Amino acid sequence: MKLWLVRHAQTDAAPGLCYGSADVGVPTEATLAVAHAMASRLPAGLALAHSPLRRCAELAQAIGKLRPDLATRADPRLAEMDFGAWEGQPWSSIARTEFDAWTCNFAEGIPGGHGESTACFMQRIGTAFDEWRASQQDAVWVTHAGVMRAVALLHRGVRRVDDAAQWPSAPIDYGACQLIECG
Repeated sequence: MKLWLVRHAQTDAAPGLCYGSADVGVPTEATLAVAHAMASRLPAGLALAHSPLRRCAELAQAIGKLRPDLATRADPRLAEMDFGAWEGQPWSSIARTEFDAWTCNFAEGIPGGHGESTACFMQRIGTAFDEWRASQQDAVWVTHAGVMRAVALLHRGVRRVDDAAQWPSAPIDYGACQLIECG
């Protein structure tokens, strides 16, 4: 079984802005460039699920127009992590004490005071991942870097991340495509 993970195109958000669950836009040209690149790479007949956030939904719709053989649907479980009151703020303006409090209790800490804990995020993504595996069907998810990192952990059997140092930190480019294969 194969799962293609596609990250949305570069947003029009300011560099350094925290925008996990915030519904930021993407320039149309950037979305179309990623859609054209992905449409030619994906095999026929995949189920295409996407985050309902605009940056992913618009990309999924653009791919769907180019590839009408792909069954497209929104899946709220594929949305990026919610950073609470930090959403829309420059990362540099977040008090170091608040950030440290979250990373010191990485699994259960609540970013931005009312966001989503990493444990809840992993559980949400894990439910979608388990459902995909049980389906025994190849699929593509148009999603976010955080979701892609969570899937990488789930694929390795990691269901809970207690230490922030365990969270994958390698950059994931806008428009990147990663392939997960399960036996």
